[in-house]
Amino acid sequence: MGLVALVSVSMSETVMAQIGAPFIHDPATIMECDGKYYTWGTGGSPLVSSDGWVWSGTGGARIQVGAAPDMIKIGDRYLCAHSSTGGGLGGGHAGTIRTMFNKTLDPNSPDYEWTEQIEVAHSLVDEDADAIDAGLIMTPEGRLFVTFGTYFGFIRMTELDPATGARLDTLAEDINIAVDCEATTMIYEDGWYYLLGTHGTCCDGVNSTYNIVCGRSKSPTGPFIDNVGRDMIEGGGKMVIGARDGYTGAGHFGRYIIEEGVQKMSFHWEADYYQSGRSTLAILPIVWRNGWPEAGYNVKPGVYEIESERRGYALEIATEYVRLGGGRGMGFGGGGGNQPNTVVPFQKLEDVIGNWPKGNIDVRVIDYQFRPNQKWELVAMDEGTLGTPYYKIVIAGTNRALAATAGKELTTVPEFTGAPEQLWSIDQLIDGTYRICPKAVPGTNEKVCLISVGDSNASLGKFDFNDVNCKWNFRQY
Repeated sequence: MGLVALVSVSMSETVMAQIGAPFIHDPATIMECDGKYYTWGTGGSPLVSSDGWVWSGTGGARIQVGAAPDMIKIGDRYLCAHSSTGGGLGGGHAGTIRTMFNKTLDPNSPDYEWTEQIEVAHSLVDEDADAIDAGLIMTPEGRLFVTFGTYFGFIRMTELDPATGARLDTLAEDINIAVDCEATTMIYEDGWYYLLGTHGTCCDGVNSTYNIVCGRSKSPTGPFIDNVGRDMIEGGGKMVIGARDGYTGAGHFGRYIIEEGVQKMSFHWEADYYQSGRSTLAILPIVWRNGWPEAGYNVKPGVYEIESERRGYALEIATEYVRLGGGRGMGFGGGGGNQPNTVVPFQKLEDVIGNWPKGNIDVRVIDYQFRPNQKWELVAMDEGTLGTPYYKIVIAGTNRALAATAGKELTTVPEFTGAPEQLWSIDQLIDGTYRICPKAVPGTNEKVCLISVGDSNASLGKFDFNDVNCKWNFRQY
């Protein structure tokens, strides 16, 4: 987790929110359908993406939902839960939660049709809860729950029928599970149910104080206790994400599991300083620390050591070792005389690049000595995968690019051309380390990642979260 601290101080606007036209408020959990990603927000306006990084307001269909919809896929159908009115605005608390199904999210499909809406919960004008901001979870046993409510009263939950989306009678009445938050949802991880809610103030642009907090329970009905023993029914909640430089008002959590060890959280920023203070979609890695979820970081464009988690050796291009001049060493006597101290110059790129081969150069892993052949520059591209851009990875100060080969090996090519085998996705894993994957490998559709082979070799192979050889760190000095 020290890596997270190192990287977190230097994030840039290019990797903290999505690009394109990612403007949305209260985004539903992201759904994938026929190779595209979809999310809907308050008012029913959709965002669509073909790669998960560049988003657009076109390509989806506006649906008749009121505020803050959520979605979950059950079998081969998509269930949408949404609310109307409520919110405590104007002094009233009347609202309803409704559900509906669709076989597809593609409005151009002949199967695109929402079922008739079913009311599953409601609140009265003078009630101490608002039926708004629905959040859905399917438990490992196949039970379906919906949470709802705002900070104007209680957060409540009830159980639904996964086959119909209708309310079940398993609970005599809605259960109160939290206060002082809204836009709740639950996730299940390693035997625990986590209730995530949005705390703070909403809808005030750059002055919004929204942040996402959580508590956990062994039961989907609570009680949900935070990391210091506070019950969320009494206002407890551990921080998952708050404001970050240039972005404020993190709200409306959703989780997307890519595969074992690779999880993303979606939410909105109430105000994105880099995009006129508008509300934008954000997708960041989830890191689990001591049993609690935290928002991770995409790697900021910059110059790094790429370090193997296996032993701590650094990735470098395999050039001839060039000795440095200067430095006397201490010797066995430990002395240095009375000569004044001087600064030993660092080895510079221009000192060694003339001796490098002109064609492709192999890569390997070895002790890091901050030499030019060990310093990699990451440049974010305008395309990517879910929640992260593709990067070109070049030796700093050059255009020599890391590339995958047809034999599922690694090389560096003299010039970056933008070919798919020269583009790399970098996903932070749930333990805080990173995996590095080429967009494509010539001659195959197999998905592979950068791996360390023993202590000194690097190659490409199948990703396995439980294999330390698949994990890397990025160090900035």
